[in-house]
Amino acid sequence: MRAHSRRRILYATGFLTATGLFTACGSTDTGDRYDSEDAGYVSGNGVTTEIAPADRAEPTVFTGTSYEGERFDSSDHWGSVLVVNVWYASCPPCRVEAPDLQAIHEEYADQGVSFIGINVRDSAGPAGAFEETYGITYPSLPDSDAEIMYQLRGQVAPNAVPTTLVLDHDGRVAGRISGAIDPSILRSMLDAVLAEGAA
Repeated sequence: MRAHSRRRILYATGFLTATGLFTACGSTDTGDRYDSEDAGYVSGNGVTTEIAPADRAEPTVFTGTSYEGERFDSSDHWGSVLVVNVWYASCPPCRVEAPDLQAIHEEYADQGVSFIGINVRDSAGPAGAFEETYGITYPSLPDSDAEIMYQLRGQVAPNAVPTTLVLDHDGRVAGRISGAIDPSILRSMLDAVLAEGAA
């Protein structure tokens, strides 16, 4: 093989590897469960999206059972604001954002904002250790079988972990942060959606 051809192959391989490292923590191996027609999501590359009320889609409905055995239904939170965070314990950006998510959870709790985690990989042991380490007090739903992620198709890419959604008072996605949150951006999203409910 010629030297310049080898260099080209090595360059391409390195570029693809680097690209993979920066897009997300990693795939949850659930991509084949998503219809290609539902690819209306963004990858885990730090993109932030805010959606005007008139442009929001139908309410996002998902259900699951927390690690503590409590049943969760997102429709029970219609009328208030719900923050949904997709995570798993060994994901580096998930560890970075965890203290900020907990702080914002505490800060906005008295304004009727609820938080729910969706853990796409971990059993109760690793998930509980993560929550204890970072002081997380809101519940999470285990989803290693991708049932909840399937319900969220079109809103969260299967490889975009972490992703955070802000659901408005009608259960519609009003904001999306793909990648680790910027606390000021999440607070701004919450303030805007809360103001809609007060109007």
